[in-house]
Amino acid sequence: MSVPRRRAVFLDRDGTINVDHGYVCRAEEFEIIPGAPEAIRRLRDAGFQVVVVTNQAGIARGYYGETELHALHCHLDRELERSGTAIDAYYYCPHHPEQGIGPFRRDCECRKPLPGMLRQAAADRAIDLEGSYLVGDKLSDIQAGLAAGCTPILVLTGYGARVEVIPPEVARVADLAAAADMILSKQTPHSRGPERS
Repeated sequence: MSVPRRRAVFLDRDGTINVDHGYVCRAEEFEIIPGAPEAIRRLRDAGFQVVVVTNQAGIARGYYGETELHALHCHLDRELERSGTAIDAYYYCPHHPEQGIGPFRRDCECRKPLPGMLRQAAADRAIDLEGSYLVGDKLSDIQAGLAAGCTPILVLTGYGARVEVIPPEVARVADLAAAADMILSKQTPHSRGPERS
């Protein structure tokens, strides 16, 4: 018996969920963009999995380690818990093809704009990529979403306002809250995904 596929909203992290201060690695640097926790809660309440997919070249460059990254994500989890919500899963790319150090300096399939993180999440979590969305603030986010078969949405927080050229079918919205509004406006009672288990 096949497992039913569920829909997801993939979220870039820096510039989409939190203010992009550049290589954020400590809780005191982590500033959540207003409205983001409520947007995540609304998406999950509608039956979407919410999955973070983030390039973390700071690891590749040696600015911080994977332990610090996991601690930061635990901090985000605690902050979201206050709003009655959570991230369902985190996927990150610690590589950089030119500026990485040691084993982190390599070409990979996970660094956006490649879709490796999204495809891995889909395999791990039975996600229907075609019925899913990706929300991010960079062209590389949009390209990864398109390559994975998702519907991408560009937010104007972070670097989004500087992205001049995107495919005409890609929507631009103010922030994650507006992206959630757009996604949820497309849902009908019959199109909602299965509830979280």
